[in-house]
Amino acid sequence: MKQGDKPVHGMWTSRWAFILAATGSAVGLGNIWKFPYFAGEYGGGAFVLVYLLCIALVGVPIMVAEVMLGRKGGMSPVHTMKKLAAESKVSRRWAGIGYMGALAGFLILSFYSVIAGWTLYYIWDMAQGGFQGISAAGSLAHFEGMQANAWLMLGCHTAFMILTMWVVARGVSRGLEKAVQVLMPLLFVLLIGLVVYASTTPGFAQGVNFMFHFDFSKLSGKAVMAALGQAFFTLSLGMGAIMVYGAYMPREVKDRRSGQARRVSIVSTVGIIALLDTLVALGAGLVIFPVVFSNGLEPSQGPGLLFVTLPLAFGQMPAGVIVGTVFFVLVMCSALSSSISLGEPMVAWLVERGLGRPLAAVAVGLTAWVIGIGTVLSFNYWKDVTFLVGTFFQNVDFLASSLMLPLGGMLIAIFAGWVMKETQARKELAMKSFGLYMVWRAVVRIVAPLAVAAVLLNALIGVLGGS
Repeated sequence: MKQGDKPVHGMWTSRWAFILAATGSAVGLGNIWKFPYFAGEYGGGAFVLVYLLCIALVGVPIMVAEVMLGRKGGMSPVHTMKKLAAESKVSRRWAGIGYMGALAGFLILSFYSVIAGWTLYYIWDMAQGGFQGISAAGSLAHFEGMQANAWLMLGCHTAFMILTMWVVARGVSRGLEKAVQVLMPLLFVLLIGLVVYASTTPGFAQGVNFMFHFDFSKLSGKAVMAALGQAFFTLSLGMGAIMVYGAYMPREVKDRRSGQARRVSIVSTVGIIALLDTLVALGAGLVIFPVVFSNGLEPSQGPGLLFVTLPLAFGQMPAGVIVGTVFFVLVMCSALSSSISLGEPMVAWLVERGLGRPLAAVAVGLTAWVIGIGTVLSFNYWKDVTFLVGTFFQNVDFLASSLMLPLGGMLIAIFAGWVMKETQARKELAMKSFGLYMVWRAVVRIVAPLAVAAVLLNALIGVLGGS
């Protein structure tokens, strides 16, 4: 397979297309509820500060490494790692990074589509006024009723998977790029509009205080691990998505004013992506908590915040039907932009093995859909069937999110820092500052692997300890 350094699946037409795509991959359901909750739970501004440090010291360096490997290889994560291992004259077993990343993204897609499918149902129900005047018990019963209805959940899961794979099947420029060019600006516009609305609510000051007050007394070891884990997972690292998106990243773009070619910097581009991802997470908190506090409700962790507490708040507030519907459209946009990146690594690999892209997308989507049925049933018929760490859904989530992602991220850092020829890394990154390059190299070789190893060990200790 003679590919050189040229991407075999197409290329983003501009640097901003890559930024929007990678930001879309990073921005997902976790940004909407998990980050704001962590910030409020673990010391507000103190947690945000630690989180930003983790982004800078772990997330960004590994993301730079993953994009660099992807752009250098120009193929799916599997074939990129095979190619780079051959160039570095090391064992082809390093291709395992690609296999593991693509498989992790595929497994996450199988259950992510189920959870994301809930947003489609809530958009419809919210727009119909289904939450107007609803009580706390009624909102909870509505959510539990949806989960108990396996056929309803299966229908939403099916619709979301079809939507995801339709985008992926259309390819890089006609599918992925067109989608993010619509979804991401729409997400930012909706988010800004909702933040402006939230600023007019009586609970805005309380919401801001909940997220940003500096309470260092809450900065325990658990809080630091939560910040580290969130920083790693929020950037979609280790699941093949960033590597395959990096494969479509151009090395040069034409300057619109001068018409001359200008090199696309990986480091500055990744910095913008990390900034946008963090701004979305902060913006989500500025929307959610003022609405919650304005209605005298208590913030809760997890899906309950999105699908129980907020619908209750929207049902009690003026213009709640409109604001609530817009909010769930925003959540759906963030979920879709993430889900298309989860399926792309496996689809790209199948295309390289000879399948047409539409057929590859159908194969990946159908298989992930079948596995996702296990997640659907985990909330109803199989909810009492547990093994290892819990239900079928909890086991797939733990395997992919808590084990495969951090292990993949750690191996990416090790390969980029210790295995790949330094001359190749320096050429691909083309940093103008040698000092900055040396800092990145030191971090990706030592700091990042140790930090990710800590996340991995923390997950294993949590399971072995029964927590």
